[in-house]
Amino acid sequence: MKPKGTVYLVGAGPGDAGLLTLRGAELLARADVVVYDALVNADLLRLAPKSAEVIFGGKRSRDHAIPQDELNQLLVAKAKEGKCVVRLKGGDPYIFGRGGEEAEELAAAKVPFEVVPGISSIVAGPNYAGIPITHREHCSSFTVITGHEDPAKDESSLDWANLAKSEGTKVVLMGVERIRQIAGQLVAHGMSAATPVAMVRWGTTGRQQSIEGTLATIADVVEKEKFTAPAVTIIGGVVSLRKKLNWFERRPLFGRRIVVTRTREQASQLSRQLLELGADVLEIPTIKIVPTSKLNLLADALLELNSYDWLVFTSPNGVTAFFEIFFKAFDDLRDIGGVRIAAVGPATAAKLKELHLKVDLMPEEYIAASIAKAFAKYESIENLKILLARAEVANADLPKALEEMGAIVDDIPCYQTVPETDDANGAAAKLLEGGADWITFTSSSTVENFHARFDLPKLLKQFPQIKTASIGPETSKALAALGLTPTVEARQHTIEGLVKVLERG
Repeated sequence: MKPKGTVYLVGAGPGDAGLLTLRGAELLARADVVVYDALVNADLLRLAPKSAEVIFGGKRSRDHAIPQDELNQLLVAKAKEGKCVVRLKGGDPYIFGRGGEEAEELAAAKVPFEVVPGISSIVAGPNYAGIPITHREHCSSFTVITGHEDPAKDESSLDWANLAKSEGTKVVLMGVERIRQIAGQLVAHGMSAATPVAMVRWGTTGRQQSIEGTLATIADVVEKEKFTAPAVTIIGGVVSLRKKLNWFERRPLFGRRIVVTRTREQASQLSRQLLELGADVLEIPTIKIVPTSKLNLLADALLELNSYDWLVFTSPNGVTAFFEIFFKAFDDLRDIGGVRIAAVGPATAAKLKELHLKVDLMPEEYIAASIAKAFAKYESIENLKILLARAEVANADLPKALEEMGAIVDDIPCYQTVPETDDANGAAAKLLEGGADWITFTSSSTVENFHARFDLPKLLKQFPQIKTASIGPETSKALAALGLTPTVEARQHTIEGLVKVLERG
């Protein structure tokens, strides 16, 4: 008999992936099955093992991918197969999320379960819109109301008279479609029509949108702005603090949708910086790194490693790929010998320093002339033997420039880039549906593979508002080959330089 698995009802938080709890992240990392709802940030799915079964549970108003009864039975069945099941629910599982019903079903089936609390939009939505739901000068309590009650009930269970008379902030969840009735009921039962109201949709994300009004006007504002769910509504004097405390929506890239095309493993470095600046980031990796198809060339170079004067890396990928193979051939890092090391750019140098290797030369720019100039300034490389460890398909300008200075260059492939077509987080679909403000390119291969997947010139015609950002000249050359000129090119050819130019743009 198979041992019973466990179901974890995990609160995924309000939208910002960074607001998931440590316990939630730990459970996702060992999940066999993940069942997630529509309001869950799909980027969280990357925390699960690649082998995990991922099931979309739906759950938007009037649109359930899996009916609740069937979903309950699915959780039970997967657990009885002995699997670790993570049920990802938007916000907190026990706050208007039917988590209690799912827990009851599991208890009835004698399936072990655990509930992991999550940050609710009740507090997160107002917070990211600059509204504290309690404040000593305004109120010391708040009331949470659902604007979407059980449709099977004959009448509302909400006591509007008491709600209108009670002190404190009113927070309404799932009330966008009924905001006119909700506001009308509160005014009819004694609340001032001039009471401030704010509504926040897609709170805590770069898509966040906030509107303001009063109980008398908010329904008209919703119609005028075509404001739709999912949203949280805040009613009370604390809304007036938004003008002073609106920290999130004032970030320099707030509201701008930016596409990141780096490999899935590298995307986080750029994405993290953009998210910190308020951007709505779509990670659409267009390339992935795989071992070189010419492994024999790298093996031969490793056997002759002591004969080289210089080992040159042009990217962090090259460092990772080279040393993965190196440590399969050698047990000791000292077997690298007395070779001097050059790293193009600070990110490549940082990767080498992780291995406690000293970088002797670091040209800042990945431009053949700049690298050659850096070598010439350091020493004469005439008759010196250089191992250039880089991608299988790479620009020939660099080895040519070094050879013109008299060096003996072995241009050795240690990895290759291949197209990435997976869309696990749905970002590619979002791009095709609504476009973006920026598409960032960090290498010529990201340009080429993005174009192969989306037809870049066609996409730019379809969404004329899209601008392109290039990390440097080599990447810009790849855009030029498509008849395109990047909107901006980073002055400093690094991730930090790319972010700076986006801020200015």
